[in-house]
Amino acid sequence: MPLKLHKDNKGKLEVRSKVSVKTKEDLSKVYTPGVAEVSEAIFKDKKKVYDYTMKSNSVAVLTDGSSVLGLGNIGPEAALPVMEGKCILFKEMADVDAFPICLDTQDEKEIINIAKNIAPGFGGINLEDISAPKCFEIEESLQDLGIPVMHDDQHGTAIVVLAALINAAKVVNKKIEDLKVVVNGVGSAGTAITKLLLCIDIDKKICTPVKEIILCDSKGIIYEGRLDLDEIKKPLSKYTNKDKREGTLKEALHEADVFIGVSKGNLLTAEDLKVMNKDSIILAMANPIPEIMPEEALKVAKVVGTGRSDFPNQINNSLAFPGVFRGALDAKATKINNEMKIAAARAIANHIDPTIDNILPSTLDKSVVPKIVDAIKKAAIDTNVCRE
Repeated sequence: MPLKLHKDNKGKLEVRSKVSVKTKEDLSKVYTPGVAEVSEAIFKDKKKVYDYTMKSNSVAVLTDGSSVLGLGNIGPEAALPVMEGKCILFKEMADVDAFPICLDTQDEKEIINIAKNIAPGFGGINLEDISAPKCFEIEESLQDLGIPVMHDDQHGTAIVVLAALINAAKVVNKKIEDLKVVVNGVGSAGTAITKLLLCIDIDKKICTPVKEIILCDSKGIIYEGRLDLDEIKKPLSKYTNKDKREGTLKEALHEADVFIGVSKGNLLTAEDLKVMNKDSIILAMANPIPEIMPEEALKVAKVVGTGRSDFPNQINNSLAFPGVFRGALDAKATKINNEMKIAAARAIANHIDPTIDNILPSTLDKSVVPKIVDAIKKAAIDTNVCRE
Protein backbone atom coordinates (compact mmCIF):
# COMPACT_ATOMS: atom_id res chain seq x y z
CA MET A 1 0.00 0.00 0.00
CA PRO A 2 1.23 3.55 -0.74
CA LEU A 3 0.92 4.71 2.88
CA LYS A 4 3.00 1.81 4.18
CA LEU A 5 5.69 2.30 1.53
CA HIS A 6 6.04 6.00 2.35
CA LYS A 7 5.99 5.45 6.12
CA ASP A 8 8.46 2.58 6.08
CA ASN A 9 10.94 4.60 4.02
CA LYS A 10 10.24 8.01 5.58
CA GLY A 11 9.57 9.36 2.10
CA LYS A 12 11.23 8.43 -1.18
CA LEU A 13 14.41 10.51 -1.38
CA GLU A 14 17.81 10.64 0.25
CA VAL A 15 21.14 12.40 -0.37
CA ARG A 16 24.28 10.35 -1.02
CA SER A 17 27.88 11.48 -1.24
CA LYS A 18 29.69 11.12 -4.54
CA VAL A 19 33.06 10.95 -2.82
CA SER A 20 34.53 8.98 0.06
CA VAL A 21 35.01 10.73 3.41
CA LYS A 22 36.87 8.21 5.58
CA THR A 23 40.15 9.90 6.43
CA LYS A 24 41.35 13.31 7.54
CA GLU A 25 42.86 13.76 4.10
CA ASP A 26 39.47 13.09 2.53
CA LEU A 27 37.91 15.62 4.88
CA SER A 28 40.51 18.24 4.08
CA LYS A 29 39.68 17.94 0.38
CA VAL A 30 35.87 17.96 0.53
CA TYR A 31 35.59 20.48 3.36
CA THR A 32 38.05 22.72 5.15
CA PRO A 33 40.68 23.74 4.20
CA GLY A 34 40.67 22.34 0.66
CA VAL A 35 37.22 23.53 -0.39
CA ALA A 36 38.34 27.15 -0.02
CA GLU A 37 40.39 26.78 -3.20
CA VAL A 38 37.26 25.73 -5.07
CA SER A 39 35.23 28.62 -3.68
CA GLU A 40 37.96 31.11 -4.61
CA ALA A 41 38.04 29.77 -8.17
CA ILE A 42 34.26 30.23 -8.49
CA PHE A 43 34.48 33.70 -6.92
CA LYS A 44 36.94 34.72 -9.65
CA ASP A 45 34.78 33.20 -12.41
CA LYS A 46 31.15 32.36 -11.59
CA LYS A 47 30.89 30.10 -14.64
CA LYS A 48 33.23 27.67 -12.85
CA VAL A 49 30.30 26.77 -10.57
CA TYR A 50 29.18 24.42 -13.36
CA ASP A 51 32.59 22.70 -13.33
CA TYR A 52 33.08 22.29 -9.58
CA THR A 53 29.60 21.83 -8.06
CA MET A 54 26.31 19.98 -8.44
CA LYS A 55 24.78 22.90 -10.36
CA SER A 56 25.42 21.32 -13.76
CA ASN A 57 23.19 18.36 -12.90
CA SER A 58 20.59 19.72 -10.50
CA VAL A 59 16.98 20.81 -10.85
CA ALA A 60 14.72 22.40 -8.28
CA VAL A 61 11.18 21.02 -8.41
CA LEU A 62 9.37 24.06 -7.06
CA THR A 63 5.73 24.21 -6.01
CA ASP A 64 3.30 26.09 -3.80
CA GLY A 65 0.90 23.14 -3.73
CA SER A 66 -1.92 25.21 -5.18
CA SER A 67 -2.92 22.91 -8.03
CA VAL A 68 -1.83 19.32 -7.45
CA LEU A 69 -3.23 17.06 -10.14
CA GLY A 70 -6.46 15.43 -9.00
CA LEU A 71 -6.17 16.91 -5.50
CA GLY A 72 -6.34 20.69 -5.97
CA ASN A 73 -5.00 23.27 -3.53
CA ILE A 74 -3.55 21.00 -0.85
CA GLY A 75 -0.63 23.17 0.27
CA PRO A 76 3.14 22.58 0.49
CA GLU A 77 3.26 19.77 3.07
CA ALA A 78 0.74 17.58 1.24
CA ALA A 79 2.44 18.38 -2.07
CA LEU A 80 5.82 17.12 -0.82
CA PRO A 81 5.26 13.40 -1.59
CA VAL A 82 4.20 14.34 -5.11
CA MET A 83 7.36 16.42 -5.57
CA GLU A 84 9.45 13.55 -4.18
CA GLY A 85 7.91 11.30 -6.82
CA LYS A 86 8.79 13.81 -9.50
CA CYS A 87 12.38 13.91 -8.27
CA ILE A 88 12.61 10.13 -8.38
CA LEU A 89 11.59 10.13 -12.04
CA PHE A 90 14.23 12.76 -12.81
CA LYS A 91 16.89 10.52 -11.28
CA GLU A 92 15.66 7.14 -12.48
CA MET A 93 14.94 8.16 -16.06
CA ALA A 94 17.61 10.77 -16.79
CA ASP A 95 20.13 10.74 -13.90
CA VAL A 96 19.24 14.32 -12.97
CA ASP A 97 19.57 15.24 -9.28
CA ALA A 98 16.27 16.91 -8.42
CA PHE A 99 15.24 18.48 -5.13
CA PRO A 100 11.69 19.20 -3.92
CA ILE A 101 11.18 22.84 -2.94
CA CYS A 102 7.75 23.29 -1.34
CA LEU A 103 6.90 26.91 -0.56
CA ASP A 104 4.60 28.08 2.22
CA THR A 105 3.33 30.96 0.13
CA GLN A 106 0.95 31.26 -2.79
CA ASP A 107 1.79 34.85 -3.61
CA GLU A 108 3.14 34.94 -7.16
CA LYS A 109 5.54 37.82 -6.59
CA GLU A 110 7.01 36.09 -3.55
CA ILE A 111 7.36 32.84 -5.49
CA ILE A 112 9.16 34.67 -8.30
CA ASN A 113 11.49 36.31 -5.80
CA ILE A 114 12.28 33.02 -4.06
CA ALA A 115 12.96 31.28 -7.38
CA LYS A 116 15.36 34.03 -8.40
CA ASN A 117 17.18 33.83 -5.09
CA ILE A 118 17.66 30.05 -5.11
CA ALA A 119 18.69 29.94 -8.79
CA PRO A 120 22.46 30.13 -8.08
CA GLY A 121 22.33 26.67 -6.53
CA PHE A 122 20.50 24.89 -9.35
CA GLY A 123 21.01 24.17 -13.03
CA GLY A 124 17.30 24.40 -13.79
CA ILE A 125 13.89 24.98 -12.21
CA ASN A 126 10.88 22.76 -12.84
CA LEU A 127 7.75 24.63 -11.77
CA GLU A 128 5.13 22.17 -10.65
CA ASP A 129 1.49 22.14 -9.56
CA ILE A 130 1.07 25.92 -9.45
CA SER A 131 -2.42 27.13 -10.30
CA ALA A 132 -3.44 29.27 -13.27
CA PRO A 133 -3.29 32.14 -14.02
CA LYS A 134 -0.35 32.90 -11.70
CA CYS A 135 1.69 30.04 -13.17
CA PHE A 136 1.91 31.95 -16.45
CA GLU A 137 3.33 35.12 -14.88
CA ILE A 138 5.71 33.16 -12.66
CA GLU A 139 7.17 31.19 -15.56
CA GLU A 140 7.41 34.23 -17.83
CA SER A 141 9.15 36.27 -15.13
CA LEU A 142 11.86 33.63 -14.74
CA GLN A 143 12.90 33.22 -18.38
CA ASP A 144 15.95 35.47 -18.04
CA LEU A 145 17.53 33.69 -15.07
CA GLY A 146 20.19 32.16 -17.29
CA ILE A 147 19.03 28.62 -16.46
CA PRO A 148 16.16 26.63 -18.02
CA VAL A 149 12.83 27.17 -16.27
CA MET A 150 9.72 25.27 -17.36
CA HIS A 151 6.25 24.86 -15.88
CA ASP A 152 5.86 21.15 -16.52
CA ASP A 153 2.07 21.06 -16.11
CA GLN A 154 1.91 23.34 -19.13
CA HIS A 155 4.70 22.34 -21.44
CA GLY A 156 5.52 18.79 -20.41
CA THR A 157 1.88 17.93 -20.98
CA ALA A 158 1.74 19.82 -24.29
CA ILE A 159 4.87 18.05 -25.56
CA VAL A 160 3.43 14.61 -24.86
CA VAL A 161 0.02 15.54 -26.31
CA LEU A 162 1.69 16.72 -29.52
CA ALA A 163 3.67 13.47 -29.72
CA ALA A 164 0.49 11.45 -29.13
CA LEU A 165 -1.38 13.40 -31.80
CA ILE A 166 1.41 12.99 -34.35
CA ASN A 167 1.26 9.22 -33.95
CA ALA A 168 -2.51 8.93 -33.56
CA ALA A 169 -2.92 10.85 -36.82
CA LYS A 170 -0.62 8.33 -38.50
CA VAL A 171 -2.73 5.45 -37.17
CA VAL A 172 -6.00 6.89 -38.52
CA ASN A 173 -4.32 8.07 -41.75
CA LYS A 174 -5.05 11.76 -41.27
CA LYS A 175 -2.76 14.78 -41.61
CA ILE A 176 -2.07 17.07 -38.66
CA GLU A 177 -2.97 20.12 -40.73
CA ASP A 178 -6.43 18.68 -41.47
CA LEU A 179 -7.40 17.96 -37.87
CA LYS A 180 -10.27 19.73 -36.16
CA VAL A 181 -9.62 19.58 -32.42
CA VAL A 182 -11.78 20.20 -29.35
CA VAL A 183 -9.90 20.96 -26.13
CA ASN A 184 -11.92 20.83 -22.93
CA GLY A 185 -10.31 22.62 -19.99
CA VAL A 186 -8.57 25.99 -20.26
CA GLY A 187 -6.16 25.92 -17.34
CA SER A 188 -2.40 25.67 -17.61
CA ALA A 189 -2.34 22.43 -19.62
CA GLY A 190 -5.19 23.35 -21.96
CA THR A 191 -3.63 26.73 -22.70
CA ALA A 192 -0.19 25.29 -23.49
CA ILE A 193 -1.64 22.48 -25.61
CA THR A 194 -3.67 24.96 -27.63
CA LYS A 195 -0.72 27.26 -28.27
CA LEU A 196 1.57 24.39 -29.28
CA LEU A 197 -0.98 22.73 -31.60
CA LEU A 198 -1.79 26.04 -33.28
CA CYS A 199 1.91 27.03 -33.44
CA ILE A 200 1.17 30.37 -31.79
CA ASP A 201 4.36 32.47 -31.79
CA ILE A 202 6.24 29.57 -33.42
CA ASP A 203 7.91 29.64 -36.81
CA LYS A 204 5.71 27.65 -39.20
CA LYS A 205 8.86 26.28 -40.83
CA ILE A 206 9.31 24.00 -37.83
CA CYS A 207 5.70 23.70 -36.69
CA THR A 208 2.60 22.39 -38.48
CA PRO A 209 -0.60 23.79 -36.94
CA VAL A 210 -3.81 21.78 -36.75
CA LYS A 211 -6.66 23.11 -38.89
CA GLU A 212 -8.79 24.35 -36.02
CA ILE A 213 -9.21 24.23 -32.26
CA ILE A 214 -12.42 24.85 -30.39
CA LEU A 215 -11.89 25.45 -26.68
CA CYS A 216 -14.50 24.63 -24.07
CA ASP A 217 -14.78 25.42 -20.38
CA SER A 218 -17.44 24.53 -17.82
CA LYS A 219 -19.84 26.99 -19.47
CA GLY A 220 -19.39 25.66 -23.00
CA ILE A 221 -17.67 26.82 -26.16
CA ILE A 222 -15.28 29.76 -25.93
CA TYR A 223 -15.72 32.35 -28.65
CA GLU A 224 -14.42 35.86 -29.24
CA GLY A 225 -16.78 38.32 -27.64
CA ARG A 226 -18.11 36.02 -24.91
CA LEU A 227 -18.61 38.43 -22.05
CA ASP A 228 -17.35 36.29 -19.16
CA LEU A 229 -13.90 35.43 -20.56
CA ASP A 230 -10.98 35.99 -18.19
CA GLU A 231 -7.42 37.13 -18.88
CA ILE A 232 -6.41 33.62 -20.04
CA LYS A 233 -9.39 32.82 -22.25
CA LYS A 234 -9.87 36.18 -23.93
CA PRO A 235 -6.55 36.11 -25.88
CA LEU A 236 -7.09 32.46 -26.81
CA SER A 237 -10.51 33.27 -28.25
CA LYS A 238 -8.76 35.29 -30.97
CA TYR A 239 -6.87 32.23 -32.20
CA THR A 240 -9.55 29.56 -31.81
CA ASN A 241 -13.09 28.88 -33.03
CA LYS A 242 -12.79 31.00 -36.18
CA ASP A 243 -16.51 30.64 -36.96
CA LYS A 244 -17.46 31.84 -33.44
CA ARG A 245 -19.58 28.79 -32.75
CA GLU A 246 -21.55 28.78 -29.51
CA GLY A 247 -23.01 25.98 -27.45
CA THR A 248 -22.05 23.10 -25.20
CA LEU A 249 -19.08 20.74 -25.24
CA LYS A 250 -21.23 18.11 -26.91
CA GLU A 251 -22.16 20.57 -29.66
CA ALA A 252 -18.49 21.49 -30.09
CA LEU A 253 -17.71 17.87 -30.98
CA HIS A 254 -19.76 18.07 -34.19
CA GLU A 255 -17.45 17.12 -37.10
CA ALA A 256 -14.34 17.20 -34.89
CA ASP A 257 -11.50 14.73 -35.44
CA VAL A 258 -9.93 14.96 -31.99
CA PHE A 259 -11.09 15.46 -28.42
CA ILE A 260 -8.46 16.46 -25.84
CA GLY A 261 -9.64 16.52 -22.24
CA VAL A 262 -7.74 18.23 -19.44
CA SER A 263 -10.73 18.91 -17.23
CA LYS A 264 -12.76 16.48 -15.09
CA GLY A 265 -14.18 12.99 -15.27
CA ASN A 266 -17.34 11.48 -16.71
CA LEU A 267 -18.33 14.30 -19.06
CA LEU A 268 -19.01 12.29 -22.20
CA THR A 269 -20.63 9.07 -23.45
CA ALA A 270 -20.18 7.05 -26.61
CA GLU A 271 -23.39 8.57 -27.90
CA ASP A 272 -21.84 12.05 -27.62
CA LEU A 273 -18.93 10.99 -29.83
CA LYS A 274 -21.11 9.88 -32.74
CA VAL A 275 -21.23 13.45 -34.10
CA MET A 276 -17.44 13.43 -34.57
CA ASN A 277 -15.77 12.58 -37.87
CA LYS A 278 -15.00 8.97 -38.70
CA ASP A 279 -11.90 7.43 -37.04
CA SER A 280 -11.90 9.97 -34.23
CA ILE A 281 -9.12 10.37 -31.67
CA ILE A 282 -9.96 10.70 -27.97
CA LEU A 283 -7.28 11.84 -25.52
CA ALA A 284 -9.19 12.00 -22.22
CA MET A 285 -6.58 12.92 -19.63
CA ALA A 286 -8.49 13.92 -16.50
CA ASN A 287 -7.21 11.99 -13.46
CA PRO A 288 -8.10 9.76 -11.80
CA ILE A 289 -11.32 9.49 -13.82
CA PRO A 290 -11.05 10.49 -17.50
CA GLU A 291 -13.68 12.55 -19.30
CA ILE A 292 -14.84 9.29 -20.87
CA MET A 293 -13.68 5.81 -19.97
CA PRO A 294 -11.72 3.99 -22.70
CA GLU A 295 -14.14 1.10 -23.07
CA GLU A 296 -16.96 3.58 -23.61
CA ALA A 297 -15.01 5.77 -26.05
CA LEU A 298 -13.87 2.77 -28.11
CA LYS A 299 -17.47 2.03 -29.02
CA VAL A 300 -17.13 4.92 -31.45
CA ALA A 301 -13.55 6.24 -31.56
CA LYS A 302 -10.58 4.69 -33.37
CA VAL A 303 -7.76 5.71 -30.97
CA VAL A 304 -8.21 6.38 -27.26
CA GLY A 305 -5.65 7.59 -24.71
CA THR A 306 -5.88 8.61 -21.05
CA GLY A 307 -3.58 9.91 -18.34
CA ARG A 308 -3.66 6.57 -16.51
CA SER A 309 -1.08 3.82 -16.52
CA ASP A 310 -3.62 0.99 -16.29
CA PHE A 311 -4.99 1.63 -19.80
CA PRO A 312 -3.24 1.59 -23.19
CA ASN A 313 -1.87 4.87 -24.53
CA GLN A 314 -0.96 6.67 -21.32
CA ILE A 315 -0.41 10.38 -21.97
CA ASN A 316 1.62 11.75 -19.10
CA ASN A 317 4.21 14.51 -18.83
CA SER A 318 6.61 12.10 -17.12
CA LEU A 319 7.44 10.86 -20.61
CA ALA A 320 8.89 14.27 -21.46
CA PHE A 321 10.33 16.23 -18.55
CA PRO A 322 13.31 14.01 -17.56
CA GLY A 323 14.72 14.03 -21.09
CA VAL A 324 13.87 17.68 -21.68
CA PHE A 325 15.81 18.86 -18.63
CA ARG A 326 18.62 16.35 -19.20
CA GLY A 327 19.03 17.72 -22.71
CA ALA A 328 18.82 21.33 -21.55
CA LEU A 329 21.46 20.74 -18.87
CA ASP A 330 23.78 18.91 -21.25
CA ALA A 331 23.40 21.63 -23.87
CA LYS A 332 24.12 24.30 -21.26
CA ALA A 333 20.86 25.90 -22.36
CA THR A 334 19.73 29.13 -20.72
CA LYS A 335 16.05 28.42 -21.42
CA ILE A 336 13.65 25.88 -22.89
CA ASN A 337 12.11 27.45 -25.98
CA ASN A 338 9.34 26.37 -28.35
CA GLU A 339 11.78 24.86 -30.82
CA MET A 340 13.09 22.57 -28.09
CA LYS A 341 9.57 21.54 -27.10
CA ILE A 342 8.64 20.62 -30.66
CA ALA A 343 11.91 18.72 -31.08
CA ALA A 344 11.15 16.73 -27.92
CA ALA A 345 7.64 15.88 -29.12
CA ARG A 346 8.93 14.63 -32.44
CA ALA A 347 11.65 12.58 -30.77
CA ILE A 348 9.04 10.90 -28.59
CA ALA A 349 6.72 10.23 -31.52
CA ASN A 350 9.48 8.89 -33.76
CA HIS A 351 10.71 6.47 -31.11
CA ILE A 352 8.05 3.90 -31.95
CA ASP A 353 6.00 2.61 -34.86
CA PRO A 354 2.53 3.54 -33.60
CA THR A 355 -0.48 1.24 -33.42
CA ILE A 356 -4.01 1.75 -32.13
CA ASP A 357 -3.01 0.58 -28.65
CA ASN A 358 0.51 2.01 -28.67
CA ILE A 359 0.74 5.62 -29.84
CA LEU A 360 3.46 6.54 -27.33
CA PRO A 361 6.47 4.88 -25.72
CA SER A 362 5.99 3.69 -22.16
CA THR A 363 6.71 6.28 -19.49
CA LEU A 364 9.18 3.73 -18.09
CA ASP A 365 11.03 3.28 -21.38
CA LYS A 366 14.46 4.70 -20.58
CA SER A 367 15.58 4.29 -24.18
CA VAL A 368 13.44 7.25 -25.25
CA VAL A 369 15.35 9.66 -22.98
CA PRO A 370 18.56 9.75 -25.07
CA LYS A 371 16.48 10.49 -28.17
CA ILE A 372 14.82 13.44 -26.41
CA VAL A 373 18.21 14.60 -25.09
CA ASP A 374 19.77 14.61 -28.57
CA ALA A 375 16.79 16.48 -30.03
CA ILE A 376 16.80 19.07 -27.23
CA LYS A 377 20.55 19.65 -27.52
CA LYS A 378 20.38 20.14 -31.28
CA ALA A 379 17.45 22.55 -31.02
CA ALA A 380 19.18 24.53 -28.27
CA ILE A 381 22.33 24.86 -30.35
CA ASP A 382 20.39 25.73 -33.52
CA THR A 383 18.48 28.48 -31.74
CA ASN A 384 21.50 29.92 -29.90
CA VAL A 385 20.25 29.53 -26.34
CA CYS A 386 23.40 27.91 -24.93
CA ARG A 387 25.81 29.43 -22.45
CA GLU A 388 29.14 30.51 -23.86
